[in-house]
Amino acid sequence: MAVQPAAEPHPDMARVKGGADALDRLEARLGLTFADRARLQRALTHSSLKRSPTDASYERLEFLGDRVLGLVIAQKLFETHPKSDEGDLSLRLNTLVSAQTCAAIADEIGLAEFIRHGSDLKRAAAGKNRSIRADVVESLIATIYLEHGLETARAFVLKRWAPHLEGPQVARRDPKTELQEWAHKRAGAPPVYELLDRSGPDHEPVFTVRASVEGVEPTEGKGASKRVAEQRAAEAILLREGVWTAETA
Repeated sequence: MAVQPAAEPHPDMARVKGGADALDRLEARLGLTFADRARLQRALTHSSLKRSPTDASYERLEFLGDRVLGLVIAQKLFETHPKSDEGDLSLRLNTLVSAQTCAAIADEIGLAEFIRHGSDLKRAAAGKNRSIRADVVESLIATIYLEHGLETARAFVLKRWAPHLEGPQVARRDPKTELQEWAHKRAGAPPVYELLDRSGPDHEPVFTVRASVEGVEPTEGKGASKRVAEQRAAEAILLREGVWTAETA
């Protein structure tokens, strides 16, 4: 029988960080072990690494982890804020499950070094992209839930989120929503957003938006999407006009 030559390593494998040694280190960092190593590896895999239709990324796990995280945090807020109404609880929940908070948890764990991604992402992109880091935290929560059950997943979330739960809560509305209400009270009309510029390459665009409220000097905001730029422009007005303070923005 002819011996088949060894397959050449796929060029993306130089960027794969989810080998057995890496998974061992992640388990040690989490204080948990996983019998289903393939699922744990999938939880760390960005869709850019897919080399065939059968390859899987963390996206399905992220979907489940988002719901588990929301349930755990919602119950915790329900128990610890008995006098808060539904609106206040929702604001607190939105802050605690936001991409910003999830990415901060990822950074505290050091997850960036374990994220697996393909050649169409820059080498450092996965570690720097807040959305990817947040997604991996949620997919990891789903992996813990599926392997160890809800109580272990709950313990993981409450431990990692404890400083955010116990620290000062930045429970505030979306800046566009806040500005719209303020503008109606002040001017009787909603704010107007104008796209001023779109620059940068397609994979890293920068949008510049102007927010205007009648009788108030306009402000500008920049962001990787038009929505983010609008939010930052709205936030700039809220800060300048004293509706928000730097501590709550």
